[in-house]
Amino acid sequence: QVQLVESGGGLLQAGGSLRLSCAASGSIVSIDYMGWYRQAPGKQRELVATITSGGSTNYADSVKGRFTISRDNAKNTVWVQMNSLKPEDTAVYYCNAGLRTIFRLADYWGKGTLVTVSS
Repeated sequence: QVQLVESGGGLLQAGGSLRLSCAASGSIVSIDYMGWYRQAPGKQRELVATITSGGSTNYADSVKGRFTISRDNAKNTVWVQMNSLKPEDTAVYYCNAGLRTIFRLADYWGKGTLVTVSS
């Protein structure tokens, strides 16, 4: 059984900063990639940022220069530091990981954490 648990969401004003964390636990052999996605009300889920086990990163254009993704492979944990937040960053943020257990390689999702940015 694998779990991804996010934390760090909250309510804040525009221009503020927030750091989200996601820890993966369970019968994990290895984690290939980890990332963050978000879903705003009435919109589809979209990519925020991803990071490979080797540290290569990819960001959505809308967050480049404001968000920074990082991970600790030993702790199976990924973070996203979000600076200069805007009201349009308001969304439920989901952690994602492509990982191997002893049974399979699969894509896993957390339950999400809400970030609300007021103007």
